[in-house]
Amino acid sequence: MTRAPLILASRSPQRRAILEQLGIPFLVRAADVEELDAGPPDEVAVENAYRKAAAVSAAGAGGRVLAVDTVVSIGARMYGKPADADQASSTLRALSGRRHAVIGGLCLIEDGRSRTAATTTLVDFRALDDAIIDWYVASGEWRDRAGGYAIQGRGAALVGSIEGDYLNVVGLPLATLLELAPRLLVS
Repeated sequence: MTRAPLILASRSPQRRAILEQLGIPFLVRAADVEELDAGPPDEVAVENAYRKAAAVSAAGAGGRVLAVDTVVSIGARMYGKPADADQASSTLRALSGRRHAVIGGLCLIEDGRSRTAATTTLVDFRALDDAIIDWYVASGEWRDRAGGYAIQGRGAALVGSIEGDYLNVVGLPLATLLELAPRLLVS
């Protein structure tokens, strides 16, 4: 028996691309919810994912609903999606030469039951000078990106190393998702 497709409660093209790459059938039903922007970063990521999944599920989406939220932090200080180029530059300066955490919060709602998890990947940025920051900001790639960069694009030039799940930094912690839904690839 084939299950209904996964409902992805996200507009993220990166999350869609990861699911497509794996051949997982899904539909997109993004939700506009008020997101937390303060608190312990791992709790914020999980709560925001839960809010998105719950909103889509409550709207009658049915089936399995997956939501993900990505938080970038150094300690308790979170770096969200920059509002403009100046804020993007400021964020990149704050991350320059430092290690930060990329936390992926997941919520999967299925049969009226929610399961949540969080994954942390540590990312070390190279020391960035003004020319590199200006080059990156001019690319526009920082838009709609937690922490103001995309590791799978030009943002790879900003990164010295990572420890943990690369796909978490891209936007979907796949290993953690498969722990929540072990049969996702075969059902």
